[in-house]
Amino acid sequence: MLQLNIKNETSRLRTVLLGTANSNGPIPKLEDCYDPKSVEHVIAGTYPKESDMILEMEALAKVFEKYSIKVYRPDVIKNCNQIFSRDIAFVIDDKIIRANILPHREAEINAIKYIWNQIDRKNRIILPSECHVEGGDVMPWNDYIFIGTYSGKDYPSLITARTNMDAVFAIQKLFPNKIVKSFELRKSNTNAKENALHLDCCFQPIGNNKAIIHKNGFLIENEYKWLVNFFGKENIFEITKDEMYEMNNNVFSISEDVIISEKTFTRLNTWLREQGFTVEEVPYAEISKQGGLLRCTTMPLIRD
Repeated sequence: MLQLNIKNETSRLRTVLLGTANSNGPIPKLEDCYDPKSVEHVIAGTYPKESDMILEMEALAKVFEKYSIKVYRPDVIKNCNQIFSRDIAFVIDDKIIRANILPHREAEINAIKYIWNQIDRKNRIILPSECHVEGGDVMPWNDYIFIGTYSGKDYPSLITARTNMDAVFAIQKLFPNKIVKSFELRKSNTNAKENALHLDCCFQPIGNNKAIIHKNGFLIENEYKWLVNFFGKENIFEITKDEMYEMNNNVFSISEDVIISEKTFTRLNTWLREQGFTVEEVPYAEISKQGGLLRCTTMPLIRD
């Protein structure tokens, strides 16, 4: 049996599910793209090659190996994009919650059945169908659970709106002892620089008390200000619109001291090292063309 344990984003990682780029399928048609950044690269003819993405994911797997982290991979489904394992389920405390994701991504969930079946039945949660949620919007942070959401009337027409308030209420019910704090995110089907696909595209806690944040990702300024006050201005690294577009928010913590980051994030990586973090740099720029980065491709199962 797998004894899940995830209390926050930064405690020492022991076990993780890492997506796979194997048999990733053909370049998608425009109408099959999930986000505006993928659309841009399909149009420009720069959509990432499977072979490049495999190399990038292997570079990440090597870092996990270096830190003796147990790595699970999904079963490979032929011609299916299975890179973003964070979307399909997420862990809070000892529970795994299956994400209600875009309907044509159901197959991805079946590819991790063998992990699901190793978890005590009472800790496997499937939310009611009206609850839409993806793991990129959900961040356990000790006594808090931060959730990115969108509640505009145009929700049904926005493929980039992934988590609704029904899911926020359901998660609050599941974890009555935690404070669930939701944040309205800026959404756009057409402009990648005006679109926070998930909360982890515009905000992420690191270390014990620090955070990376992009103000324009938040629709409501007071919600952004709440986070700045919560972490303290001096503990926050503000990223620009271009840096958000390149996914600077979407790093991944192995521990409170060690962060995996993309090797071209010069300004961020310099600041992280100045704050005393060890930064493990990996090439991940091809994967970022699909609108996700390091946190999106990993689903932590056990942290200390």
